[in-house]
Amino acid sequence: MIYLRKAQDRGHANHGWLDSYHTFSFADYYDANFMGFSALRVINEDVIDGGQGFGTHPHKDMEILTYVLSGTVEHQDSMGNKEQIPAGEFQIMSAGTGVRHSEYNASKDVPLHLYQIWIIPERTGIEPRYAQRRFDDVQGRQLVLSPDEREGSLKVFQDMTLSRWVLKQDEQASVDIDAGRRVWIQVVKGDVTVNGEQAGTSDAFAIWDEKSLAIVASSDAEILLFDLPPV
Repeated sequence: MIYLRKAQDRGHANHGWLDSYHTFSFADYYDANFMGFSALRVINEDVIDGGQGFGTHPHKDMEILTYVLSGTVEHQDSMGNKEQIPAGEFQIMSAGTGVRHSEYNASKDVPLHLYQIWIIPERTGIEPRYAQRRFDDVQGRQLVLSPDEREGSLKVFQDMTLSRWVLKQDEQASVDIDAGRRVWIQVVKGDVTVNGEQAGTSDAFAIWDEKSLAIVASSDAEILLFDLPPV
């Protein structure tokens, strides 16, 4: 089964300084059919005005991933980390037993565009931790998250992987899916088809009960592919 989650069907909140699209129920947006997908709980696509951001606030028992598409994040947390995350980098934070942090647009003039992704951890009470990384700009598949940090990936406390795929126009890729696994594909940019189903920038696919995927880029494209545990 492949379900297309169109970008325009997501929840939307414009707070002036923050323009945010919610794939799943979040804050004032509620849809009983979109409470999450497997271990994914939040996929927000945010554009934040210059000099603006999220003041210090708490989290607990969540794996929080940020992928910066353009601009730079200025991060500070209760673990003592004070970092900048520029475009192209991934940041992951285990909130675990509890952490407080703030996230701001480091520029006063240039908007910040990012994905914020929350992943439910395999267990509660994890010791809080922080990591960020820039991965090589390579064509094809690149492993970003895994439970065992293989291939230089960032660690996530869940039975899942996240791969970034960068595809040229007309390039094709195939993915085998283990029995019972679920897959979420987020189209970061460009146009792709997955098993014949078409999607564009900011669209997504929820996939289950499929044995394999045939991915074709109709234009230069980038996708995030989450291989997730059964529900």
